Amino acid sequence: MKCQRLSASFPLLLSAMASADLRKELECSVCLNIYTDPVILKCGHNFCRDCIDRVLDTREESGGYSCPECKEEFQDRPALHRNITLQNIVENFLSTHPDQEESGVFCTYCIHTPVPAVISCLHCEAYLCDNHLRVHSKSPEHVLCDPTTSLENRKCSVHKKILEYYCTEDSTCICVSCRLDGEHRGHQVETLDEASEMKKKKLRNVLQKLMTEREEMEKRVQSLQEHRRKVQGEADDETERVTVLFRDLRRRLEDLEKRVLREISGQAERISGIINDLVQDLEIKKEELSRKMGDIEELCNMTDPLTVLQESDTGDLCDTEDGDDEDRERHDKLLHDGGDLDVGGISHILHTGLSDIMSGVNVEKCPGTHVYPHSTTNDKGHINAEQSRRPPQPSPTIQHSHLQAGGPNIGAVQQTSGVSGVTDILLDMRTAGNNLHISDDMKTVSFSSSHQNHPETPERFQGPQVMSSQRFSSGRHYWEVDVKGAKYWRVGMCYPSIDRRGDQSVIGYNKKSWSLERWGRGNQCSVIHESNMIPLSGDVSSGRVRIDLDYEAGRIFFYDLCDPIRHLHTFTTTFTEPLHAGVYIGGWGWGGCIQICGGNQK
Repeated sequence: MKCQRLSASFPLLLSAMASADLRKELECSVCLNIYTDPVILKCGHNFCRDCIDRVLDTREESGGYSCPECKEEFQDRPALHRNITLQNIVENFLSTHPDQEESGVFCTYCIHTPVPAVISCLHCEAYLCDNHLRVHSKSPEHVLCDPTTSLENRKCSVHKKILEYYCTEDSTCICVSCRLDGEHRGHQVETLDEASEMKKKKLRNVLQKLMTEREEMEKRVQSLQEHRRKVQGEADDETERVTVLFRDLRRRLEDLEKRVLREISGQAERISGIINDLVQDLEIKKEELSRKMGDIEELCNMTDPLTVLQESDTGDLCDTEDGDDEDRERHDKLLHDGGDLDVGGISHILHTGLSDIMSGVNVEKCPGTHVYPHSTTNDKGHINAEQSRRPPQPSPTIQHSHLQAGGPNIGAVQQTSGVSGVTDILLDMRTAGNNLHISDDMKTVSFSSSHQNHPETPERFQGPQVMSSQRFSSGRHYWEVDVKGAKYWRVGMCYPSIDRRGDQSVIGYNKKSWSLERWGRGNQCSVIHESNMIPLSGDVSSGRVRIDLDYEAGRIFFYDLCDPIRHLHTFTTTFTEPLHAGVYIGGWGWGGCIQICGGNQK
């Protein structure tokens, strides 16, 4: 038992002695306290800055300077350099050995001058300073502890003896009397060191668990912070993208507005120019008529019959000019067939421009946002705003192919060698509009500003459109169309039951026809069926369009015959009538011609 006490107190005794020795080394020789802002002289001795400053100030009056400790003299006032290493040692010492003066624990044996205690003895119930610790008994019954610990807490409240054991059954600290004769007799006990180590082991396990939980929480916090930064970054990127998107939309809409306004102004100027020319011609002829009327009235007022009969130019006065019929035809043509503003064409430009803008908008990264670029038009060619806000409903008779415009070459197009039974495509004069001129070989159609005076037939289109005389109700066929000579055109296929009057008769703008079109100013190509327009990328660069028909499969293919051949679009449906080729050429201000280049039957 005595050996255990000695082994328990001996390390503490050594630590206290070492602490006392270190404290002495850290004391300033001037104020005898631990260094405050220590500085070093040239001789190597350290002092508090304030202390050495006071000493040097005193020595300055006598005219000489010297070290207070080794008495080394200096010719000039020595420079004071801070001893950083010593300052760090002082700070570490004070952090591990708080000043006992502040706690009010002083040496029990220093009666005359209070000296801070560095250790306490439980056996003697006394506090010891450095000097009394050196001479204190080293016997085992003298148990040393921290001087700040209350001595009463270290003793049994019943027997007033030192607490040396720990009762594991009652979880309390006991003295030897409690163990042998007291209420804890026969209980399982451990020494304080053993019990402390067991408790420390449990605490270390708990500490390890808590550390693991804290690390896990730190990881979760870090993960959430990273996710927050990611979301913020995505929000910043999306904000920038949407800002750029709407800036681009505003710019495109402004450009479209200017283009439509230019088209309106251009059409008005063109029509006004034609009207001005007609008015000028009519004014000249009106003046000529007025002159003739005056001459005739003058002759009619003459009383001499011989003079009247002998007037040399009376034949000219009586003749009526053949140009009157031509002027009247030009006048009627202007008023009825082209003299009005082409509202349908303007709406088409607007419709196509809006489709271009919406098809070029990339909103795929905006969840829940849908843009439907193919807004519809009503039967007057105007945009239906209500329909443009709704997603296009699937048509029961058309399915768009998965082949995209501008896609790779189509093998079926190139495998045309060895086909037999060439079938030429000829245009049907009976269906040509009165502004279309058909060549003698029935292969070329051109727009004419003069009325062709075709006889009125139920088959004839009112607009500048014509069908082929051939009809296809089976098999696979293809032909080519040269469109370089026209700026605004439509080519495709239609049923013979297509209307021949009104906007609904235009190829592509009804459910009985399928067409590929190009609008002149923007060189923008689109495919159209039932007024649903799908803009394509780019123009027909080759100037030649190939149309393939597979009647049984219900497919119409459009190709640009560039090198290599470029697939433009495929319409897929179920044909319910025979099919004719159809051609449309834009009217006033556009003109041009289209030539059928022939065809094959596969």
